[in-house]
Amino acid sequence: MRRILEYGGQGGIRTHGELAPTAVFKTAALNHSATCPVCRRIDDCTAGASLRPVTMNARQGECRLSLGHSQAVGAVQQSGTMLFSIRLPAVILALAIAVSAPSTLAQSSEEAGFQAYLQVLAAKARSEGVSQGTLARVLPGLTFNSRVIQLDRAQPGGGPSAVPPPVAPYLRTHVDLARINRGRAMYAQIGNLASRIQQRYGVPASLMLAIWGHETNYGSYTGDFDLPRSLATLAYEGRRRELFAKEFVAVLKMVDRGVPRERLKGSWAGAFGNPQFLPSVYLRTAVDGDGDGDSDIWHSQADTLASIANYFRDAGWRPGEPWGTRASVPAGFNWAGADRKLNAPTCAAVHARHSAWKTIGEWRRLGVTPQGDIRDDTLASLFQPDGAGTPAYLLTGNYRVILQYNCSNYYALSVGLLADEIAR
Repeated sequence: MRRILEYGGQGGIRTHGELAPTAVFKTAALNHSATCPVCRRIDDCTAGASLRPVTMNARQGECRLSLGHSQAVGAVQQSGTMLFSIRLPAVILALAIAVSAPSTLAQSSEEAGFQAYLQVLAAKARSEGVSQGTLARVLPGLTFNSRVIQLDRAQPGGGPSAVPPPVAPYLRTHVDLARINRGRAMYAQIGNLASRIQQRYGVPASLMLAIWGHETNYGSYTGDFDLPRSLATLAYEGRRRELFAKEFVAVLKMVDRGVPRERLKGSWAGAFGNPQFLPSVYLRTAVDGDGDGDSDIWHSQADTLASIANYFRDAGWRPGEPWGTRASVPAGFNWAGADRKLNAPTCAAVHARHSAWKTIGEWRRLGVTPQGDIRDDTLASLFQPDGAGTPAYLLTGNYRVILQYNCSNYYALSVGLLADEIAR
């Protein structure tokens, strides 16, 4: 599910440096720095960002009221005992009102701005063909969700010079025995179904299961945030307005297509279902795998696996080619002869850590030995993320397809290795 991000399933959002994924979130251009200003583009400032209250003013208001609180307490302390006992309840009530007033006013202003921006989103949806009936079913009752903004702003960012953390600890927690065993058990349970889908789409069943296992632990957690509310809130907040406004309209189109309103639950960032698709990805790649006329990636195993496979086929998966393999790199290997020569149009920080492309035969002649079954004419890049003496990998074009699902070496490696363990 196309996430240009360094975050994994439901979370992690950044583009500048390659950091480990941090939540269970979904793909599609959510790789933006958490420090982007509210108005990154002119249209951000003219399409609703100006409706938001000025945060600094709200904070200054709180400071002034804090001072008033201090003065009031001092006045009470200077009073006599009898006066204090008589007036204390009234003073406490006044203080409570004074302290709560700024936050209440700010919340009211935020909600008013959000409701106004909903009308902007409604107009955009109408212009793209969303029915009035769907707007009437979804928009009433939507409110601003401050928790979504808190979670979004808590996502770590990384600058161009940020040093990526080691890969090994991430792999230990995401290619763990429990996830492997559950994947194998699932494979044994639905092997015939998975094999049919594999034959139809050319994508290994173990890879479909690895995506499912990585994203939601095979459906154990898919998120309980209301999708329209989360997406509208993120669009209104403004830092990635174009992205989330598009996804909000897409979720309305899902309702137009017949997806029940009650199914629209997912992560705080708008991903949902077993594979954690974003709405635009659902519209593009979700398929009916069991023939009941419903692309139900929330409950149907067949629809979930077929939709994942359809995504990978459309992203360019090459049947019969592995994603990559572990490799042995000789001591003193000359990395200068394997410098990267690729100008990556997307995921630059991710691809910057890979070597130049060479055939497996060429890598063998340089002393790099693949540990898995892979043809000598297969093109691959060499990746040793944690430095000399640590595990290394030869990565094929199919690894790049996994990166289309989530642009993170941590994510793609863990998915590939989990798929290998499930199939073992």
